Amino acid sequence: MTGRYVIHLPVVATDLPAAQRLARVVARWSVLLPQTDPGETTVSAEDDQNVRHRVFCDLLLTGGRRCLLAADHDGPCTRRLRR
Repeated sequence: MTGRYVIHLPVVATDLPAAQRLARVVARWSVLLPQTDPGETTVSAEDDQNVRHRVFCDLLLTGGRRCLLAADHDGPCTRRLRR
């Protein structure tokens, strides 16, 4: 069978915002690996894994690159992280 496979790596976080922050850190680090697709990162509660929450906006920008900001961010999309 060909196609994409997803690795589920459980982590412990105290709430949804903490899980999203941790997922952003892990996803940004994983960009070093060519097999990863960090823009598609989602988080879910352990007991409700069918309800997933996006971590990145990931909107396609001109030039084919994707927005690097958090999902549901305020303001315009960008390729630069806000400090």
